[in-house]
Amino acid sequence: MIEYKSPREIAKIRAAGEILVKTLELISQNIKPGVTTAELDSIADEFIRKNGGKPSFKGYNGFPASICTSIDEEVVHGIPGKRRLVEGQVISIDIGVFKDGYHSDSAWTFPVGKVSPETERHLRVGRECLMLAIEQAKAGNRVGDISYAVQSHAEKNGFSVVRDLVGHGIGRSMHEEPQVPNYGVAGEGIELKTGLVIAIEPMINEGGYQVKMLKDGWTIVTLDGKRSVHFEHTVAIGANGPEILTRLN
Repeated sequence: MIEYKSPREIAKIRAAGEILVKTLELISQNIKPGVTTAELDSIADEFIRKNGGKPSFKGYNGFPASICTSIDEEVVHGIPGKRRLVEGQVISIDIGVFKDGYHSDSAWTFPVGKVSPETERHLRVGRECLMLAIEQAKAGNRVGDISYAVQSHAEKNGFSVVRDLVGHGIGRSMHEEPQVPNYGVAGEGIELKTGLVIAIEPMINEGGYQVKMLKDGWTIVTLDGKRSVHFEHTVAIGANGPEILTRLN
């Protein structure tokens, strides 16, 4: 069942999103060769708690960390640990923040030091897929309009879209209805209505769209071992169009 949010509820999600954005910006300042993913996780955990929130991911279905750190071929749900970042990699930082009964969710993929022009292009197209999808997140449109915006832009640029993982509704629970796939047909799916809050999260692969899970039971990687990027915002369907509740400065 889809739960539509009141302006008061959206304000609470926005407040959780403000903590999330500041956390993500702090982490971005610490992404550099030699840093461990566990160090980034510690920075995030401390900052979120110090600012009155709780990490949504910590303990979620047993997840052991406060953020997800996914490097290169890792698509999502990478577990922070002793691994050190290396120049030329990309790292996706996925964060959820819980505050006053409501969750926010966002992810961004960052370059580690200097990356190749091909990697820069991959990152740019991933960001564009997210923003084009958000443009379609308005009352009267359908979920398929969001899905098609992602898929068409990614494939036009020679990339593929992960199909086994989807965006989702968000609010009192981390994952709510409806599902928001990153591929599909324009004009299909449920109608978007004012008060719906969704996490839109394109996962764009350099190679094929197929993925698999590692033995840790969490980390999802590309089947062909090629790089993936992941960008995500929490978005409210407003009377005057989409509102990004996790907008980066």
